[in-house]
Amino acid sequence: MHDINTIEGALAGEGLRIGIVAARFNDFIVDSLLRGAVDALARHGVARGGIEVVRVPGAWEVPLALEAAAKSGRFDALVALGAVIRGATPHFEYVAGECVRGAGQVERSHGVPVGFGVLTVDSIEQAIERAGTKAGNKGAEAALSALEMANLLRRLAP
Repeated sequence: MHDINTIEGALAGEGLRIGIVAARFNDFIVDSLLRGAVDALARHGVARGGIEVVRVPGAWEVPLALEAAAKSGRFDALVALGAVIRGATPHFEYVAGECVRGAGQVERSHGVPVGFGVLTVDSIEQAIERAGTKAGNKGAEAALSALEMANLLRRLAP
């Protein structure tokens, strides 16, 4: 496979502009995801001035803000952050499903990468694990995915 050209994105953020859409609902979890995302971007060369955070009420509103951010043309990539925790009603499925679907639609419609760091979990304990403890920080992982994809799309551009 060494003689086959492989195109990959890099984890280099110099000169990139990244928008982060973060829900306020479950902010005790989302704030940790946000800190992880900002830290990961900064560690990989994205300037503090190249990061903008947009706060929305909850995960339901994340796709609309992603859409507006993608349309603005101001960002090389976006990161979606939130936490949807299952309860006793079907509300979880509706919110989580529409958030995922909406983020994917924005990414494909506008050609702007969306790192997806919206937790969809069964319990608060699972959310805490994914927001910086046992399971790492999914906000940081989403930010790095967005960064890599922004660089990949630049390499694939005509």
